[in-house]
Amino acid sequence: MAVAMVTTAVEQTPTIDEPVYAGTAVVYLQQHDLRYNPEHPPLGKLIIGSGLALAHPHLDPDFTGDQTELGRQLLYESGNDPDRLMLWARLPVIALTLLFGLVVFAFARDLTGSAGGLVALALYAFSPDLIAHGSLATLDVPAAGFLLTAVWLVWRARDRPRLYLPLAGTALGAAAATKMSVLTAVPVLLCLVVLSVWSARRTPDGGLRPRLRVLALGVAAAAGVALVAVAVVWAAYLAVDPRLRWTAPAHVPDIRGMRGLIADRLPFPQPYRDGMRIQFGFEYSTWEGFLLGRHYRGALWYYLPTALLIKTPLGMLALWAAGAVVPAAVRRLRPAAPYVLTPPAVLLAAAMLGSRDLGVRYALFMPVFLAVAAAGVVMLRRRWARLVTAALVLFVAVSSLLTYPYYLPYSNEAFGGTSRTHLRLHDSNVDWGQDLGRLADRLRLRYPGERVWLVYKGSGVPAYYGIHASDPRKAPVGSVHGLLVVSDSSVAKAEGRLAELIDTSRPVDEVGHSLTIYRRP
Repeated sequence: MAVAMVTTAVEQTPTIDEPVYAGTAVVYLQQHDLRYNPEHPPLGKLIIGSGLALAHPHLDPDFTGDQTELGRQLLYESGNDPDRLMLWARLPVIALTLLFGLVVFAFARDLTGSAGGLVALALYAFSPDLIAHGSLATLDVPAAGFLLTAVWLVWRARDRPRLYLPLAGTALGAAAATKMSVLTAVPVLLCLVVLSVWSARRTPDGGLRPRLRVLALGVAAAAGVALVAVAVVWAAYLAVDPRLRWTAPAHVPDIRGMRGLIADRLPFPQPYRDGMRIQFGFEYSTWEGFLLGRHYRGALWYYLPTALLIKTPLGMLALWAAGAVVPAAVRRLRPAAPYVLTPPAVLLAAAMLGSRDLGVRYALFMPVFLAVAAAGVVMLRRRWARLVTAALVLFVAVSSLLTYPYYLPYSNEAFGGTSRTHLRLHDSNVDWGQDLGRLADRLRLRYPGERVWLVYKGSGVPAYYGIHASDPRKAPVGSVHGLLVVSDSSVAKAEGRLAELIDTSRPVDEVGHSLTIYRRP
């Protein structure tokens, strides 16, 4: 997994979100200012900044553009080496992703023994989605990993609550200080705290009063975990700016109703609550989606389950399903089922109701949690069960290795494999701007001196990589001749002039399974 992620980090150019996070991290480090990217809490960007600090980036302290311009300024307009900066930004996330693999192993081993721990670790380590996003300077894997760590520590609190519950609160706070979407799982985790305290303190022969006392103790413990988590969120903001200077940006929407009430009442810093309002504003927007060849506006409730079905290795899907039902047959696993299955189920349900059908990165908690659940298969006392499990894990490993190094556009064999993902999905499932450098190499080696027209969906600057191209959408159709290069997300959503250009061109090549090269006579 480490080799795959580092290789990917070295080869891929910046994806759409990474320059924003990297630029914000540098502002945090150098200016101690919270003004950029308020829609996400600071911790994930501080983790990214821990790598950037070693690269000593230069950024004009008087820069006043928006966060997208900030990323471009840092990478391409300040005299920095963008490839070097992005590698340093990605390395802390890579290290954290590997550490979360150890948490997956430890959690599964606690439940099922070492054999189950190895099954869970294998599924985690070979997951194309975790490799793809764990090698990027983004927030999705850190948030999912911190949440899993919190749940694991709450599980361990069934034996030693005084030791593990404060640690669980810290991990929960770290998750909430990385991405706001994890807040949906907080009530679930606090209920699990009560359950753990109940299991740790309840006596078999206790009467009503002792049981009420244990229940009250569990509620108090949950409140303590929540207080620790809130303190961690505050600490993340104070680490950026100890004086917590904050002026709400003009684009913070006025959110009414229950969502507005939540944003007003949560005991978090004002920039966190304004960030929640921005996120709620995104949910009120209408986005475009693409699923199974259909381009649409709005959101489909079944988008994420379908995308997960396409982008998860077949052997992994089989083991996930088995792991979800095994507790019904194995008595020893039944107490663990609420811990392992409820948080991802609640998070998936919340994500399915969201307005942004932009990729399985919104559900990366699924391969993290369900790797642990799948370990339960080894508890079936049947020789065939272990043989089938080993065969399925091997199938997952082979499927993952065959897509190397193109993990971001991976899809399983039932849907035609990685080369055909763009026919069914778009955006961060396939094409997130990661292959601009590879395109430059391809044009230089195979098409030297040819006229290039480019429709690129990403944050990279083509000219920096030696790609001197024009936008075909700004020229008459009849004047566009030579090579037409289009990001596959743009192909999926093409209409008007771009659709006409594509329809009258011949595909001759593809780059990274995310960019298609056409020839126009």
